[in-house]
Amino acid sequence: MGIPTFVLASASAARRRLLQTVGIEPIVCPSDFDESQVKVSDPAQLVEILSQRKAETVAPRFESALVMGCDSVLAINGEIHGKPIDAEEARQRWQVMQGSFGDLYTGHTLIEKPHKRILVKHQVTRVYFAQLSDRTIDAYIATGEPLKCAGAFALEGRGGLFVEKIEGCHSNVIGLSLPLLRRMLEELGYEVADFWN
Repeated sequence: MGIPTFVLASASAARRRLLQTVGIEPIVCPSDFDESQVKVSDPAQLVEILSQRKAETVAPRFESALVMGCDSVLAINGEIHGKPIDAEEARQRWQVMQGSFGDLYTGHTLIEKPHKRILVKHQVTRVYFAQLSDRTIDAYIATGEPLKCAGAFALEGRGGLFVEKIEGCHSNVIGLSLPLLRRMLEELGYEVADFWN
């Protein structure tokens, strides 16, 4: 069985870096899918649908590829949060998050073009946030980092300072669960090493 090209249907630099860290150099092809089209109140269902739509948008552009779509949201007290739209929303989010916890959901879709197979799954990780002063929250938001991330924080950036602990998959919080990816590849009959450069 030939090994298809690995395509990441995401503009996320963090997801790309995660794949590169484990030896996979993906072709990056952002989907530019309009996420506002999908209205679902269950976070697990939402990230699965969004990850699938992103992968499906990109898949037709490739003849023989394994296309991965991902999407992440943070759920706090049952309320779903994606990327904040502006600094004020990020500030309000941190007022709620600090000293509390949220569940970060990431949907993962693999579309395998050669055999026309598709797998859709999600991973959830609980994230506990530190108690922060208003001054620290304002300083963090001023960096611009929270505006680029689901949940208004980047574990692999300055936001890592404000995460007390996590329960579950660490890489999931960055945007892609590496253990889940490995299991999904195995389910499709591949080994992770097949995609190493």
